[in-house]
Amino acid sequence: MIARMTAPNRPSLNLLLLAGTAEARHLGIALAKAGHRVTAWLTEPPRGNNPMPMAFEMRDPENTTALRRDMTGFDAVLDLSHGFDAVLSHAGFAAATALGKPFVSFARPGWDLDDPLLQSASDVPAAARAVPPGARVFAATGLASLPQFLPFKGARLMLRQTSRHDRPAPYAFVDLIFGDPPFTVTAETALFRDLAVDLLICRNLGGEASRPKVDAARALGLPVILIERPRLPEGARCLTNLDAMMDWVAHL
Repeated sequence: MIARMTAPNRPSLNLLLLAGTAEARHLGIALAKAGHRVTAWLTEPPRGNNPMPMAFEMRDPENTTALRRDMTGFDAVLDLSHGFDAVLSHAGFAAATALGKPFVSFARPGWDLDDPLLQSASDVPAAARAVPPGARVFAATGLASLPQFLPFKGARLMLRQTSRHDRPAPYAFVDLIFGDPPFTVTAETALFRDLAVDLLICRNLGGEASRPKVDAARALGLPVILIERPRLPEGARCLTNLDAMMDWVAHL
């Protein structure tokens, strides 16, 4: 929850949010209530039934010329993109730096690794190398991550999907497991039991919304491999709570 708002006598700013997190939605609403104009850039359509509460555009982070051209009209850039969407963060920072725009990144604190059931992996290929032969693995790493699991040593790779689609699993060892958030520890525990899961692999997103699967695995005594988040752009200012983000805007 954002406790403070930008002072009402501040001039209205035209702010760009690099979005993709729940925090981007919360901050966008707070900034709009404080009198600022807010536009979000996304690399993929919003998920779920909750529409974006602000104007948004789909952007290709590889098109650096277009990013720089279209960023010129904004007063500042706030990076609250998905923790694993490093391409948007880096491209946004490069464009803002070239244009002399103020830029700040939000980094949600990750989950504590001080647990013998949890281990860290630098990326998906490193996690895949740690899969024991014959293991039944539940993964929440995204459909695009599947090629990085090759060659797969386990028995099954059960990949969570939160957006419904009819695309078949691209490999014979993959089962697509559809589910609609929000998830609970109780439901995740029952699911892991039903699927006879041996190992959980997921991204270290931090926060509460994605935590139930980790807590369910721990409750069942299952090992968990957490994928480390990519580094934020070198030289970018980084804040870890939304009140600090609001204060940053207030001092522009």
